[in-house]
Order: sequence, then C-alpha cells, then structure tokens
Amino acid sequence: MPKSYSEYLELERLLALQGGLTGAEGDLAPSELLFIVVHQVDELWFKLALHELERARDVFAAPQVDESSIAPAAAGLRRVVRTFELATAHFALIETMSPRDFLDFRGRLGSASGFQSAQFREVEILLGLEAADRVRFGEHEVMQAFAPKAGIAGWAERRVAARSAERPTFKAALEAWLARTPIDGSRAGAAGDAEQVDAFLDAYLACHHREVDAAMAAQQPGATPDPQVAALYAADKEQAERFLRRGDDVRSDPRRRRIRAALLFIESYRELPLLAWPREVLDLVIQLEQAFLVFRQRHARMVERMIGRRVGTGGSDGVHYLDTTALRYRIFGDLWSVRRLLVRRGAAPPLRHAAFYDFRSP
Repeated sequence: MPKSYSEYLELERLLALQGGLTGAEGDLAPSELLFIVVHQVDELWFKLALHELERARDVFAAPQVDESSIAPAAAGLRRVVRTFELATAHFALIETMSPRDFLDFRGRLGSASGFQSAQFREVEILLGLEAADRVRFGEHEVMQAFAPKAGIAGWAERRVAARSAERPTFKAALEAWLARTPIDGSRAGAAGDAEQVDAFLDAYLACHHREVDAAMAAQQPGATPDPQVAALYAADKEQAERFLRRGDDVRSDPRRRRIRAALLFIESYRELPLLAWPREVLDLVIQLEQAFLVFRQRHARMVERMIGRRVGTGGSDGVHYLDTTALRYRIFGDLWSVRRLLVRRGAAPPLRHAAFYDFRSP
C-alpha cells in the first residue's frame, strides 16, 4: 500500500523527538528547541556523510577500480563536501541565540558534549584519522568519553569501537588505488617500474628546481640574491627532494614514493583524458578535508562567542580543545604537500608515453 508523505518520512516519530530532558516541548527554555533541532539535523548530515564515504571507500578498495565507478564515487564525495558546508552554516543559526539564552539551559546538558557525537568520530575514523594522532579530551582517552559509566559500553562507544576495527579506511583505499596508478605508461609491479618512476621523478625535480631558480632570479633581476631569500628558495628545493626521494618515509617505503609520484603525475598532467576523473577525485578529497577543517574552526568560534574560554560541558577545556583539533588534524597530508611542488602549465617534463592516457577504442 502506498505511503503518505508523513508516513514515508516517519514525521510523527521525528517531530516528537525534540522534548529535551522531560520529553515535553513546553518545558524547554526559549532557545533550547533551536539548540536541539540544529544538533539533530547535524547528526542526520553525519549519517549521510558516513553513507557516502563508505560507498566511495568501497569503490577504491576494489583490487581493480572500474573506470565507470569513479564518477559515482566522485559524486558521493562532492555530496559529503556540500553536507559539511551546510552543517557549517548551521553555526550562524545557533548564533541567533545570545550567550545568556544559552546559559538558561546549559546546566541541563550536564556532562553531555558535542565531543560525544559517535557519528562525528566515525567520520574521522572512516576518513583515516589515526588514534595515535588524536588530541586527548581533558584527562581522558577518546573512547572513555563515550562510556556512560566506567567499564560499561554504551551505544556510542560500541559504534566507535566497531568503526575503529573496520578496515580499510577511505585514506587507505585511496592510497592503494594511487599506488597502482600507471606513471608515464608504467604499471605498478611491472618489470622496470621502479626505474621508470625514478626517471619520472628525476626529470620532474630537474624542472621544479629550474622553476624555483627562475622565480628567485625574477625577485631581484640582475642583483646578487639576498641570503635570506635564497635560503627560502633553497628550502623549497630541499623540501621537494625530501618529499619525493630523500625523506626517511619514502626511502624506507617504496610504496609511499610511488603514491607521491602518482599524486604529482595526476596533478601535473591532468589534461590527459584518462587522468580527468582521477584529478577530479583528488580535488574533491582536498575540498572535503577543507570543508571539515572549516567546520571545526567555525565550531570553535561559535563556542567562544557563546561561552568564552570557560570549561566545556563534558569536562573538556572547551575552545582550546576545538582550536587544537582544527590545527592538528590533517588526514590527507600528502595531497596538501604536493601542491608546493607543482610547476606552471607547460613546464613539466614531456612524457614518453602520453598516448597511453588517451581514450582508446576497444
């Protein structure tokens, strides 16, 4: 039997969930309904984000990623970006409440804190934030903040624990896909692939260094370079060498070197037809992390506007904790770092096998 609009959306149940501690909306403080609705909507956005990230993760986790599956995965990532942009816009709605309006019901929250959002933690975990990189929550480890009582696992704690045990993360799946990217026609694992990747990196770094030298010369044409300025440009070249060839992480892990080479290759030759969708995916991952970072930063400013630098609900150090996570939490560091190495269009070394990336008839 067909359902009505309200039945399909279960509106009767949904609209009965804003009663606060007593379950009666008539007992709410004047701005408390606003607070509840915004946070409930945020949780629905997080649910949508998890759904789309799982689908995208599963695409890139496949041993062989079908070209036709990349566009739907990219559409899902774009949806997650828009989701966090909308969630960020909600803070302006919260700010229609005055600090004193909030204080009218803040005491009812007790130890409840937005930090305890299981789904927000799940998004972080699914994206690939490592437990070792987490900021401590006051005096507690992250998982302790979810337990309703010491030693008793609650719904939120079970969800976060299950997500922590789940593999692979989106980052791991994406990097596995990048590690298989053909570089100048050379496939991962093929005979001579390591040498081909090294040859590409040698040629690219030579072009990069020439571009850096030209930029420095353009700063002070005909003059002896200022030592401080020269040191900055020299650091640019050294950073490129360490990132691609000489850093401990790439010297000890050939796979990491190939992932970074793939990032550089896709970004530098994005006009090639078969690199169009991989380039789009990388752009969307950067947009996603940027939207996530902006959400954190906007959250911190909203909280500071409402309660200043006082202790947060749940026992955190409030704004300081939020600011610290906004500064420290970067999941896709290589995607950001590779932008420092890019050269202008046409300055990258010519490819020997550019035709490999053209559309080909079966």
